[in-house]
Amino acid sequence: MAKIGFIGTGLMGLPMAQRLIDAGHSVTAYNRTAEKLESLNGAAIVSSASEAIAASECVILMLTNAQAIQDTLLSDSSVLRDRTVIQMSTIAPDESKSIRDQVVAAGGKYLEAPVLGSIPEARSGKLIVMVGAEPEQFEQWRSILQIFGENPILLGSVGSAATVKLALNQLIGSLTSAFAASLGLVLHENVDVEAFMKILRQSALYAPTFDKKLQRMIDREFENPNFPTKHLQKDIGLFIETAQSANLETASVEGVQEVLNRAIARDLSELDYAALFSIVCPEQ
Repeated sequence: MAKIGFIGTGLMGLPMAQRLIDAGHSVTAYNRTAEKLESLNGAAIVSSASEAIAASECVILMLTNAQAIQDTLLSDSSVLRDRTVIQMSTIAPDESKSIRDQVVAAGGKYLEAPVLGSIPEARSGKLIVMVGAEPEQFEQWRSILQIFGENPILLGSVGSAATVKLALNQLIGSLTSAFAASLGLVLHENVDVEAFMKILRQSALYAPTFDKKLQRMIDREFENPNFPTKHLQKDIGLFIETAQSANLETASVEGVQEVLNRAIARDLSELDYAALFSIVCPEQ
């Protein structure tokens, strides 16, 4: 069994770290907010990222953003020699490549493996794991990645998985804001919602995320998020920056960004991202 350091035990990191422990691996965990480690059972808890890295052959990152990785992983790069870093957070491809270069310069190895899914999938091991790595790295760490999702997908070298993850998270924002607008109009005109949904479900327009967010939007109940608004806002911003650097037109996505910015300004940052419905369809 592997000795694994796990850095970042937030909403997604905590159940992911627990799955590693339950699979019999030796896990040394660190989180900048120590209270988030209290419900992790069976891990060695340390007070610094350097300790977690030093105690492990492989360190998994599930941190908020690239700056958090810089501040946590790379604050003492000397401990990275002969260690493998598996970066599983959502960051931009250029950020991932930069972190790889710093890890390699410190004598370590690096691969990216962002995931699609939320807390229920993290708990059940049904995340979609996207990998940017060299083929031999992918084979070496495949069994670890399979603990999070049965069929990890090698997409190419570092940067490729980060790109696909941003492309998918852009769809989360765009699909949700588009559905919020349609649902808002149906509600405003007093049309039967279930009749609307029945037609939608039978059409090529349907996406399962619509039903996942439907009741939250109708009830305006956004507590206990699987994916907070602030994280989607961050990811949409990364998508826009990356797409613009590729000379893509981003006007439609910038509209989604504006909705999310207004949601953040309304103190909805910690709530489920379905809270953007409050912006698209304000209460009368």
